[in-house]
Amino acid sequence: MKIKDLKCFVVGNPPPMLGGRYFIFVKLTTDSNVVGYGECYAATFSPDVMVKCIEDVAERWLIGQDPHHIETFWRRAYSAGFSQRPDITMMGCVSALEMACWDIIGKEAGKPVYELLGGKVHERLRSYTYLYPEEGGAYPDETKYPKHVYNDPDIAAKVAVKAVEDGFTAVKFDPAGPYTAFDGHQPRLADIDLSVKMCAAVREAVGTRADILFGTHGQFTVSGAVRLAKAIEPYDPLWFEEPVPPESPEMMSEVARKTSIPIATGERLCTRFEFARVLQTGAASILQMDLGRSGGLLDAKKIASMAEVYQAQIAPHCYCGPIVGAANAQLAACSPNFLVLESIGKWDGFHGELLKKPIEWEDGYVIPSKEPGLGVELDEKVAEAHPWDPRGLLHLEMAPDPLVP
Repeated sequence: MKIKDLKCFVVGNPPPMLGGRYFIFVKLTTDSNVVGYGECYAATFSPDVMVKCIEDVAERWLIGQDPHHIETFWRRAYSAGFSQRPDITMMGCVSALEMACWDIIGKEAGKPVYELLGGKVHERLRSYTYLYPEEGGAYPDETKYPKHVYNDPDIAAKVAVKAVEDGFTAVKFDPAGPYTAFDGHQPRLADIDLSVKMCAAVREAVGTRADILFGTHGQFTVSGAVRLAKAIEPYDPLWFEEPVPPESPEMMSEVARKTSIPIATGERLCTRFEFARVLQTGAASILQMDLGRSGGLLDAKKIASMAEVYQAQIAPHCYCGPIVGAANAQLAACSPNFLVLESIGKWDGFHGELLKKPIEWEDGYVIPSKEPGLGVELDEKVAEAHPWDPRGLLHLEMAPDPLVP
């Protein structure tokens, strides 16, 4: 069996754009006409540039090769250009292509990928959701919606209760203020105050029925993160996400040592080598690898196994499309130290439309598919009917100038 063909899809995500402004999917076809799908979560360049990168990587290291030879493909791409170091753009390409190879391998074997990576240990997978605006927009215009779920404790509490009633046992929100290309910064007193009020309102509304996941985007200094952590500790969040910029786990470990809240990180990291530093320094006890960026399924399994040694857990990140969501579920199903999956709502809406059969979600849990491969099939007609309209690099764009208190 050899890979004979690659096709890429850049899909524009219609409003409310949950999961980002666009998705990059790949389709690999073998000489025996077995098809595998993958997804890339790299946003350092525009998606048309990323497609060219994916095509280049596939042409050099994958076309004409056996899709079973994951380790060989991974090492050749990782070492391209005498690099041999974590590179987020290369790993975005590799992740998508490697994911598609596993889809093919599973289909050839007639088994879900999780059965080929150690076997299923979880019959269902706990999931969480962000608190999204009731009016339908992922990022409302503040001139039209001066109060919304992102900055109003009462609205956030109301939406959290609805999520719990739907079945979720964990909800995430990130009210901690702006993040810029010049972070880390000290949190403003107003941001600390809002964070406390949001945590208090949601905790009072949901009680012990749901965990609070406190998100940030690496915007604080160590001392600033510690100040904020101390302020929200009384509300017992399950995690404090990426409290300082991701390039220095040594600094993040200082935050971890000074708070009782577990630290979670990983959405901007790639390969087991970067995650090893997180574990070695004690920077986080919850790893949030994103399989469309971190290096693919096999490397994510290696990361999860390393984490077991450190009594750390995994909570795969997914603010992207449903193919990554399906891959995350495959990893979670076969990982003993799985904690919780990020879910884009109930995997309905456009995420459901993009698949011939949506990811199964039931009462707060993702049900691992028993179908071979990743367990999902891209509906190519839907994908092609939603071309990308250039509007930026992705959904998270750091402010270009320093924060003025």
